[in-house]
Amino acid sequence: MAGAGLLASLMGASPVASLQVTVDSLRSTKGELRVCLTADPRNFPACVDDARAVTRTVPAAERGLRFEGLPPGHYAVAVIHDANGNAKLDTFMGIPKEGFGFSRNPAIGFGPPKFTAAAFDLGAEGSVQPVKMRYLL
Repeated sequence: MAGAGLLASLMGASPVASLQVTVDSLRSTKGELRVCLTADPRNFPACVDDARAVTRTVPAAERGLRFEGLPPGHYAVAVIHDANGNAKLDTFMGIPKEGFGFSRNPAIGFGPPKFTAAAFDLGAEGSVQPVKMRYLL
């Protein structure tokens, strides 16, 4: 995987760990899962301005994915169920119309959780992060 090597060189460490993200409680298998993995609290959960973030899109029917070649560190995962495949989280008056979820499944109040609520340590032994999807509308 060329992407894993690039990620390792960007993060300045040898790739040694893997992360399995499993997704539960999907409303349907339509569309895609958009997954963002970041170690930068300032860019969680969107990963928009994080050059080191790793984003993946997989068919929702797969219900998860695996990241390989990650350096150990402190990460957080955000998942969007893009049911209509338009590459964004659709909202109505600021309330998500599509499913979303985060590593460690933190409580959701107004707005997304803070990085610290979703963050986990990834060691050389790897990790599995189950993400429970939530739907508000």
